[in-house]
Amino acid sequence: MVQPLPFLEFLGRYAEPVTQVIYFVVAFVFVYIGGRMLFRPVLDRTLSGLDMDTHEKRPIKRVVTISLLFVAVLFGLTVAGLDRLLRSLSTIAAAGTLAIGFAMQNMISNIVAGVFIYTDKPFRIGDWIEWDEEEGIVEDISLRVTRVRTFDNELLTVPNSLLTEGVIKNPVANDKLRLTFDFGIGYEDDIEAAMKIIVEEANRQDGVLETPAPSVHLTELADSYVGLTARIWIDDPTHTDFVEIRSEFVTNVKNAFDEHDIDIPYPQIDLSGGVEFADPSSPVTETHR
Repeated sequence: MVQPLPFLEFLGRYAEPVTQVIYFVVAFVFVYIGGRMLFRPVLDRTLSGLDMDTHEKRPIKRVVTISLLFVAVLFGLTVAGLDRLLRSLSTIAAAGTLAIGFAMQNMISNIVAGVFIYTDKPFRIGDWIEWDEEEGIVEDISLRVTRVRTFDNELLTVPNSLLTEGVIKNPVANDKLRLTFDFGIGYEDDIEAAMKIIVEEANRQDGVLETPAPSVHLTELADSYVGLTARIWIDDPTHTDFVEIRSEFVTNVKNAFDEHDIDIPYPQIDLSGGVEFADPSSPVTETHR
């Protein structure tokens, strides 16, 4: 039967590694917790003073946190006298980084794309964007993915590389959106009266800006109608504002056209010619094969 080691012999055998672990934990906690308490308030005040928005502050805070964690580990290993382990870990980390780089090319490309999004700022949190027949409101931007809430209330997690490799449309990049709608009136209708009605209804519409002013132009002479294009501007729109304002505006113009007997024609096809029927009393010739 194996006898248990005496307590003093146990301490003598394991005292050094236990002491090193204790030194490492104490040094790591001291640097990491102390660093967060010291640098986090300073970082928050600095970023606030630079007038940076949410999506610009977030990656900077993450980088600072990861850097602080890395420094705390290095300091803990140094204090614990584990320099040899640190050199071994450095060699392993270098080889592992190379292998991971090949295995995670897509993730790395998304992270690089995320950096470009942070620097180029093609859109920000809260913007309405359109890409690849998709659209929605940006809810979150990280280094790897961007989360977009669609207008059907679906949450899309989009890899950043998809948003940097293609064309992104940001309709509200300048905090204004121009709405365009085409109206068709008959050739017999008064064009000036129709244009006046469109402008008046635009000026009455809630949410439409006075500057730039609403405008309407004759843009087409089609086969069955005269085309008028109206342009109005709305300020800082969401998709709901865009749909509601356009719907109300078009409805009001249609009702005003009806009141003033202005026709909105629809395509018509006129057929000419005739159909000739055979005389039922005439003999029928049969053909045999």
